Amino acid sequence: MSIDIDPLREADGITVTDHIENTQFEVYTDRPVDPRPRPESDHYFPVDASAAVETGSIEIPRVAVVETRAGDGTLLTHGDCYTMPDGTYHVGINPAPTKLYLAFDSGFSVSTTDRTTRIDLDTPGTVGLGFRSLHQTPAGTITTPTDPESLMDAVSLLGSALQTTSPERSFPTLRGHPPLIEPGEEFRVPERVEPVDSGVRIVVPPEYRYLYPVVSLAYYFAAEVVPGDAPRIEGDGWTYPLEPGFEARTAQVLRQSFHMDCLARTEGFYPVDLHERETTDLDLDWKRLYDLPLAARLGEYLDVPFADVEPELPQWTLTTDVRPDPENVEMLPFVAGELSIVRSPETVTPVDDDGGVGVGFFGSADRSSSAATRREVPVGGVAPDGGALGDSILNDGILDDGEFVRGGASAGASSAETETTRGADASTSRGAVPAQTEFVRPEPVDTVEHAWVGDGVPLDANKATLDAYHRRLEAGQVEQSRISVLVVCNDDQMREEGNVADLYGLRDMVQFDIEVRHDLTREEMREVLESDVDFLHYIGHVDDRGMQCAEGYLDLTDEDLEIGVSAFLLNACQSYQQGEALVHRGSRGGIVTLSDVANSPATTLGRIIARLMNSGFNLRTALHVAKRELITGQQYIVVGDGATTVCQSRSGVALVINLKNEMEGNWDVNVETFPNGPYGVGTMTTLNLSQDNFNHIVPSKITIPDVSKNEIVSFLDLENTPIFFDSELTWNDKLDQIRGQD
Repeated sequence: MSIDIDPLREADGITVTDHIENTQFEVYTDRPVDPRPRPESDHYFPVDASAAVETGSIEIPRVAVVETRAGDGTLLTHGDCYTMPDGTYHVGINPAPTKLYLAFDSGFSVSTTDRTTRIDLDTPGTVGLGFRSLHQTPAGTITTPTDPESLMDAVSLLGSALQTTSPERSFPTLRGHPPLIEPGEEFRVPERVEPVDSGVRIVVPPEYRYLYPVVSLAYYFAAEVVPGDAPRIEGDGWTYPLEPGFEARTAQVLRQSFHMDCLARTEGFYPVDLHERETTDLDLDWKRLYDLPLAARLGEYLDVPFADVEPELPQWTLTTDVRPDPENVEMLPFVAGELSIVRSPETVTPVDDDGGVGVGFFGSADRSSSAATRREVPVGGVAPDGGALGDSILNDGILDDGEFVRGGASAGASSAETETTRGADASTSRGAVPAQTEFVRPEPVDTVEHAWVGDGVPLDANKATLDAYHRRLEAGQVEQSRISVLVVCNDDQMREEGNVADLYGLRDMVQFDIEVRHDLTREEMREVLESDVDFLHYIGHVDDRGMQCAEGYLDLTDEDLEIGVSAFLLNACQSYQQGEALVHRGSRGGIVTLSDVANSPATTLGRIIARLMNSGFNLRTALHVAKRELITGQQYIVVGDGATTVCQSRSGVALVINLKNEMEGNWDVNVETFPNGPYGVGTMTTLNLSQDNFNHIVPSKITIPDVSKNEIVSFLDLENTPIFFDSELTWNDKLDQIRGQD
């Protein structure tokens, strides 16, 4: 069973642990309870685990909406404060870390505080509790030859995972994971993968560079993909061209159709007050559109010029570059399942390594310093424009006198000779990236996040790998119900960052096991890496010899290791190859560096990442936020599955709050919401502010002006989230500076 239900030890209620999603939460009762098994069929919606308790109330430690249905499933009402008479009810509570359903026979009342949601029964009695993991797994694996025309047949079946063709499929819980694809000599489809007849066809030339960019469209439209000369989308009686600007147009179609589905779905099962519906300038008959078949509805959507829709579209979350090679076909279901914008670059711009000198922090002495401005380049390594950095960076105010880096390097210039480097016996070449590492510079993206599938190490993008994505699906039952974090510091000079252990576990209702270890030997490091740890925060030296240990180096690229660590931050110089080896040998993903990193900014970034992971951010979004605060964040990338989380945020989605004190005594609040884990694109969220009476689509930027200081303080006290206060990063537990404002 993927979900455990256990009695609480120090309070009345139960603990619910979802081992697939690594989430845990508590449900409180008004008396001690001993949960006993109950048939899963007792609930109106499907559940993974079911239990019954005797109680007079149910309370969860979060603000939620309670949806009430009659015994036959008819939706009666929803909200956060109401009463119901005697009857038989099925009740859903959302959001919660799992799908949470109640079944009971009694009148009841719903109430909320600024931190809890409570249901009080008129007559205490038996309450059935049902839980369903938000985890999604593929129905099977399609085997296909990898020539483009055969692959089109496989891509045409990605939409078989949709649980509906109505606009409600814009909810992530109604989009199942697409079936997997694997190369084979013959085309074979498992019985459970059945095509959906949506009436939509996508016509593209039989080439990878045209096929890969339409995989998200094929999935979301349940479209049949067929070969043809002119790229286009077809429905019954209509055609929409995908040229000129093929990749840009596919992105526009995805963003426009998804947004309009989110607006239309308010005419269906969930007639909520949606901010985007209230503020849209599109004058359409949404009820009629909702009732149309998918193909007809899509045709009418695309009759609306993109320029009319674009001003109200949120910034899309993810762009994935998939090189047009047959070796990348197995990544397509994962890319489509994230509803990523997809590009397929035929050519790639390699980063100039300056004749083999390297792209580490210390370059050749005669490199030009004209481009080394503070805003344009990170500390060492590779500049965002792709060039290698010269020694003049030392004089740009980034690396102070006496500062040291987290790995050795050759001192190519006299200005660097006095700098303290870590590792007294380092080889003279270890500051350079090994020759087998090819850096590539993808084209910029307009989305929040960027992933890269194919050969090369991308600058400023997530290096996505198939092994890591498969481990996302394989994340199964674990023995412990606590989240384990291990901080390893292998250098005394870096012990300041070792204090990040205090930042993990700053959460109510989430149980962490946190351990800090220093100066590990090679054998001890091997044992650590093979252990079942949810997150490893490594602080120390890395170079071409491997990870520095007390008596030598452990090179993960050569060692025969089975890695048990799920996710990691290797906060050391040029740690990419060691991080890649971790993913190859068993980890899901982690954050690594592409160049030498100075100790002070590395310490700051390590503390930021620790807080963000503790707050439930995934790796990609955490690094995105860190880069807003630190220029040196450009030296870091994510390797593996960028959607990996350590725990779930209290709100489900990831939140970044921007505050400005525009008026005396009042504040302007801007909240950025990001998809996160099971709370994917299309999730709805609400803010617990009196001025905000609407639901909002995720992702979004929610602006609430003129909020009083008292309400701001109460709002920020609800959850530990990153706050950009007058454009500087701070946190909820540092509210004194806000409370002190007039």
